[in-house]
Amino acid sequence: MKHAFNLLFLCLLTFLSGPSWSKDIVRLATTTSTDHSGLLDYLLPDFKKETGFDVQVIAAGTGKALKMGEQGDVDLVMTHAPFAEAHFVRNGFGVLPRSFMYNDYVLIGPLSDPARIGDEKNVLKALKIIANKNKPFISRGDDSGTHKKETLLWGSLGEKPHFSAYKSVGQGMGPTLIMANELQAYTLTDRGTWLAYQKKLDLKILLEGDKRLFNPYQVILINPKRHPDLNHKGAKAFSDWIISSKTKAKIESFKVNGQQLFMADPS
Repeated sequence: MKHAFNLLFLCLLTFLSGPSWSKDIVRLATTTSTDHSGLLDYLLPDFKKETGFDVQVIAAGTGKALKMGEQGDVDLVMTHAPFAEAHFVRNGFGVLPRSFMYNDYVLIGPLSDPARIGDEKNVLKALKIIANKNKPFISRGDDSGTHKKETLLWGSLGEKPHFSAYKSVGQGMGPTLIMANELQAYTLTDRGTWLAYQKKLDLKILLEGDKRLFNPYQVILINPKRHPDLNHKGAKAFSDWIISSKTKAKIESFKVNGQQLFMADPS
């Protein structure tokens, strides 16, 4: 009886003190595009070496990543959807938003370019042509930063994509690219994931450089007033580290197939 009581007491003590790994692990919700690029695999060993914290990366679309932050399931988020991030902070779920890098989106499609958008410089006009000609277009459809950007672009045209060749697949960027390749369809992708996958695909960039395709990234801490039991010390250490000049230099040195994927935010 005494042994059973002692065991129950130890279990209760463990429960009340929280999981033992929480003080050494930083749980980071980020986007599938960031994860697929390989950037975090490149950076995180340095963070572990310099701070002693391990980072558990949870890759999801931006919408899901921010929802995990709202619920207190992670210690911080790293996303690329400015309007959604502003809403997240404005509603008290996140604090200390910091921009630290950017890349851009590109519109890709079949080598034959059946919609004939290859000479177009305006992404809105290119999307309009694809819709009017009813050419296959694959959307991530997963509430990710890329999907939010695509939705914003269609919204700028004053319409939703109702043409029959448009398919919303609810997948991450990698699977979406593979599906676009199989169906020889157009899609919008961040440049980083495109560079990581391009050698596997019979697709090409057909439009880039439009200022509407700018893609900034932020890191945001979860509000300690809402979720006081999170690893706020580790999260703040990561936020400070990712915006440091040393880490920004490393971000700019990261390349895939000889090409730079991300630019450090100059601020």
